Amino acid sequence: TGGLICPAQRLERLKHFVSRNAFDIEGLGARHMENFRRHGLISSPADIFRLEEKADEIKSLEGWGDKSAENLFKAIGARRTISLERFIYALGIRQVGQATARLLARRYGSPAKWLAAMAATAANKESAAYCELTSIDGIGPGVADDLAAFFAEPHNTDVVADLGELLTIEDFAAADIPDSPVVGKTVVFTGALDTMSRAEAKARAESLGVRVAGSVSKKTDYVVAGADPGSKAKKARKLGVAILSEEDWQRLAGG
Repeated sequence: TGGLICPAQRLERLKHFVSRNAFDIEGLGARHMENFRRHGLISSPADIFRLEEKADEIKSLEGWGDKSAENLFKAIGARRTISLERFIYALGIRQVGQATARLLARRYGSPAKWLAAMAATAANKESAAYCELTSIDGIGPGVADDLAAFFAEPHNTDVVADLGELLTIEDFAAADIPDSPVVGKTVVFTGALDTMSRAEAKARAESLGVRVAGSVSKKTDYVVAGADPGSKAKKARKLGVAILSEEDWQRLAGG
């Protein structure tokens, strides 16, 4: 299912849900998560936001008391509002890392639009929603199929709906674009990059106001070439488009 249903995977999914780049709940690490699950206090992500209802049970556990429990509840409360991209990443959908989560949040803008698109995608891979999903640069059929599989599983959609009632999921907000020499430039990435995945490179570039294209044309300003760049580098040379190494690009873009 690539999601939240398999008992063997459920604990790992819960750990991912509270990890640093997801909900990042202070004081709720892997050890505590295992302990709470063993005592029947948590079985799904939504249960985390209901832990305060089980305060007496938590305080009775070894290593817990009034103060530590109070601190945990405050930390959980501070995470009841979360950005759309963090929420998407936190769900632990196969192939949906931070960069892909941001691409999805950027395209759909709001939780309601994203969830509606995912429901339509899961219902019919011939749908316009599925076609739109696969048209996002950086998201191919493999990622789209994993998203469809996740939302085709009723348990996963129940978990997402449950979380939606407990949380405030913020619409995507594009960061202020810094003053940079690459603002407004069109860039194509090709070949294997050393320091980041292609999706991460795209997300970082877009945060700087760069338009990332999938193919080389006369309108391309730079081609950033990693290992084994292939036909895109050849076309860039033919068209006279500047070819940069990954290091050159990072220097130009400011790191």
